[in-house]
Amino acid sequence: MKKIGIFDPYLDDLGGGERYMMTIASVLSEKYEVSVFWDERKDLENIEKRFLIDLSKVRLTSNIFSSNFGFINKLKETFTYDGIIFLSDGSIPLLFSKKTFIHIQQPITNKSISIKDKFKLRKISSVFCNSEFTKGYIDNTYKINSSLLYPPVSIRKFEKNKKNIILHVGRFRVLNVRNEDYKKQHVMINVFKEMIDAGFKGWEFVLAVSMPDENDKEFVKMKDSAQGYPIKFLINYPNNKLWEIASSAKIYWHASGYGEDLKKNPHFAEHFGISTVEAMSSGIVPVVISAGGQKEIVKNGENGYLWETLSELKEKTIKLSEDSELFERLSLKASEDANRFDEKNFKDNVLKIINV
Repeated sequence: MKKIGIFDPYLDDLGGGERYMMTIASVLSEKYEVSVFWDERKDLENIEKRFLIDLSKVRLTSNIFSSNFGFINKLKETFTYDGIIFLSDGSIPLLFSKKTFIHIQQPITNKSISIKDKFKLRKISSVFCNSEFTKGYIDNTYKINSSLLYPPVSIRKFEKNKKNIILHVGRFRVLNVRNEDYKKQHVMINVFKEMIDAGFKGWEFVLAVSMPDENDKEFVKMKDSAQGYPIKFLINYPNNKLWEIASSAKIYWHASGYGEDLKKNPHFAEHFGISTVEAMSSGIVPVVISAGGQKEIVKNGENGYLWETLSELKEKTIKLSEDSELFERLSLKASEDANRFDEKNFKDNVLKIINV
């Protein structure tokens, strides 16, 4: 059986990128001997539990990319692999596996490509990205034609008995993008409070937040700011419990990139939007910022709404809350359109791209 290694430097982060990479590991383990370069088994177990991914056939092996592993020993070890999949921050690794695949999941800009980089790129079998949004930047920066592999999305049936719930799902304080409020959860909380103060009644805002430390000072401060309002926090819920909430919610909010200079920092926008698609698949109507990968998912006025200003966010949310026929039409279309991102399509496309 051919041997594939996978490296994700953020494996302890429990984010969408880790779900993406470990779903690739799970898919490939049905056909190949798959190893993940990592030293902490508990991190792999946390991913299995959080995202309900079957990693029973995936092995854990020493992290040859850590500082504890010498350069020469790392290169020697890569010789033993038929293929290695490397989650890159924009750097091009020099590996001696028979094939090397690079996944880049965020826009890379202002990077000069050296002669050395060009040489290393020749040894790369494929570069693949998670959205057309990311791909556009990667192709322009590296002067290549990368492959597109949309993230996997769990598509499930949902109950028609919806409640007046606005849902948001996202990590709190994503440090690897150097932005303390990347998901703009503070912004959405303030918008909802303003709506309630202006007479928006009978609705609840639920934030399903993943984070390593519930006692984080900034998080506690954010929770305290929501006191006295119908705002609820769900912390580190596994996917199956999130589905219970999603099945009853009506509207989904997402605001990553709001208030940022996205021409200068496009990585502050949502690179794709797995949580948006999952919300749509459960019949929730998305009302999300018109930025990044969200524009590939949501067609304004057809399966949800895009907004550019906070006034638009309020107006489109209120419009949906007051017009049941409009909600039903968009809800049905949202659930239909989510199917193109289902896990079967992901599996088929993984096997096309990763072929050793």
